[in-house]
Amino acid sequence: MTATQPSENFGPVLKVSDLGPSRGEDIEIVLDPEQATVLARRLDISAARKVRLTGRLAPLGAHDWQFIGQIGATVVQPCVISLDPVTTRIEAPVERTWIRGLEPISAEESETPEDVSIEPLGPEIDMGAVLAETVALNLPDYPRADGVALEETVFTEPGKEALTDAETKPFAGLAALRDQLRDDSGGGSDSDG
Repeated sequence: MTATQPSENFGPVLKVSDLGPSRGEDIEIVLDPEQATVLARRLDISAARKVRLTGRLAPLGAHDWQFIGQIGATVVQPCVISLDPVTTRIEAPVERTWIRGLEPISAEESETPEDVSIEPLGPEIDMGAVLAETVALNLPDYPRADGVALEETVFTEPGKEALTDAETKPFAGLAALRDQLRDDSGGGSDSDG
């Protein structure tokens, strides 16, 4: 098997023509500290450590390929409230399928592809890209440090009374209106029939 070096060096880029159609390839990628630092920069997170992708790339039918494995990574992100570092361990299954003849979906054709684990098979399979994309997809969206809670903050123009979160809830106003109508009609019974 021949592998070319990817630009960011997260793992091998395998030439499909060199893969045996009747046998699979065991994949194990463990990023060194320098590679993990590059990955963290690319993902715009504070740090990445212990990044590892393992699994098996196997033929699927006569022309297609499938990778089934596991990603593991420790990531550090700033807390969305306090900006304190939040460390998260990611452990997730990985499944990716490359289909020969599958046309890529453009952004104009679809907002979100139905299955992001299926992609067109080209002349190469970039396992480093699989690693980077899988870590990115599994990052916590809103990392929060232990014990940190978002407090209510109220802003308004000088000289005006500020609205609180409770006052801006749309159904709270409707409930107050309903209660006022009940009081005005003498208990809310509808006996005019």
